[in-house]
Amino acid sequence: MIVAAALAGALHLIPAPQTVRLQNCTLAIRSPLRLDRGVDDGALTEISERWRALGIPVPVRAKNADVRVRYVGLPWQAYRLNVGRDGVEIDAGSSDGVFYAAMTLAQLPQRASGVWQLPCVRIGDAPALKWRVLSDDVSRGPLPTMRYFKERIRTIAAFKMNGYSPYMEHVFVDPQDPLPAPLDGITPEQLQALNAYAARFHVTLILEQQTFAHMHNTLRVEKYACAAEEPHSFLLSPASPLSFAYISRLVADELRAVPHPPFFHIGSDETSALGQGKSAALVAARGRGAVYAEHIALMNRIVKPSGARIMLWDDAIENDPSIMSSIPKDAVVINWHYGNDRTFAKYIAVIQSGGLDQMIAPGDSNWNQVYPDIVTALRNEQDFIQAGKQARVLGLFQTVWHDDGESLFEATWYPVIFAAAAGWEQGPVEPQRFEGDFPFAFFGTDDGRYGQDIVRLGTIQHQLADAYDYTSNYLMWVDPFDTLAQTHMQSVDIPSIRLSAEAVEEHLLHNVPPLHAGASRVMFLAARKYDFIGRKFQAAQEIRGYY
Repeated sequence: MIVAAALAGALHLIPAPQTVRLQNCTLAIRSPLRLDRGVDDGALTEISERWRALGIPVPVRAKNADVRVRYVGLPWQAYRLNVGRDGVEIDAGSSDGVFYAAMTLAQLPQRASGVWQLPCVRIGDAPALKWRVLSDDVSRGPLPTMRYFKERIRTIAAFKMNGYSPYMEHVFVDPQDPLPAPLDGITPEQLQALNAYAARFHVTLILEQQTFAHMHNTLRVEKYACAAEEPHSFLLSPASPLSFAYISRLVADELRAVPHPPFFHIGSDETSALGQGKSAALVAARGRGAVYAEHIALMNRIVKPSGARIMLWDDAIENDPSIMSSIPKDAVVINWHYGNDRTFAKYIAVIQSGGLDQMIAPGDSNWNQVYPDIVTALRNEQDFIQAGKQARVLGLFQTVWHDDGESLFEATWYPVIFAAAAGWEQGPVEPQRFEGDFPFAFFGTDDGRYGQDIVRLGTIQHQLADAYDYTSNYLMWVDPFDTLAQTHMQSVDIPSIRLSAEAVEEHLLHNVPPLHAGASRVMFLAARKYDFIGRKFQAAQEIRGYY
């Protein structure tokens, strides 16, 4: 980022633009800025929502515009944003570029001497990765309402993500097979409405439907039980005729609701049970990789008429790269790895060796936890996304999971937006700079304690919980006299964790940010839970000592 003065560091823009040149002037916003027709309704909605919450006059449309759009020969999604004394000029090569310029404009106002003003600035910007997608697990835990779905879409769009992928196992209310879905499941009409709504904000709805494993909630229904690899298990057996018949109807009905998407994700990860039950003879005769590849080919046959490219998770291919020779060459592999590996290039290289496009899929380490492990999440995102940019992959497919159904999506915004920034910016995102930018960019406040609160919560989580054996949600509910849990907690500095949690509680108890208040309330709840976990084990240790 090129800066002309120290003020540039105080702009707190997320993502940070490629170039920023500040000039020695400002444009006061004493009355509503007038926008020309080049700024579309989605951009106007985003700017208005933010500025209204901050007390900035909300823009209006007018012929004599202060904000003027010009289409020039720039790449798709690239833009130039120039703010001067006479107004704002946006240059872009597409409507997407105009929208992203408007999202930067939305974050630009600074308050000085009681007046909101735009710094005079010249910004040039373009994304590092073509696709920046949020994969959202809506199959475990509370199913979002339509209002909440829309809020998520607007929020990721405001930070320049351009894909939203609801991860579905059994939650689609298929008119032909309605029994697996919950009573408040996602209907075809709702999918259709979400598709149209997302498009307003330059976000592509990418349906993500499991078609192989992770189908336990369908297979618990007796009508579909005979399709299971093993009795009432999680894998649709390729040896059962019902498996293909059921999944064909399901995918076809989803594609009727969202016709002609660019991608359709068929899941197909974690198929460890393949060949252990009904398909044992099939796998013995053809080989496990061949049976897996045949499933991918069959799904492609269903999806292909829509014009969509199929997406699939990479784990089966990482275990058996020969699968790539038997699946469609236009398939997009979603390369997911969530640890702190020394390098992620080796995983990317496997998919590149088969000549297939791929998106890299880091995770925000929130699953089964009171609050995400920010330390692990940011390391994973920073290293994996940077490796993906260096390899020129197709895009980012950032994942949020709710495995135990108890974690809350509102707790995940910090790592989600860090990933959005990392997918947009050309270089790596420095966590300390991001921490300083986040309170104003996301919460709309210059109170830096919000960033400190998030770091504290992430540090508590990282110190308190083992990734799999002792998650913080488990520690929340486990008997504090459980011998193994007590042994785990003896290695934790409980007073230090409680003091950190209480510092977060104290700040958030009476401080509500102008934007995304729900996220701050979930931070407060997380702090209370950590404090409770610590006190619970303290009390148990004291009681045991008395005895």
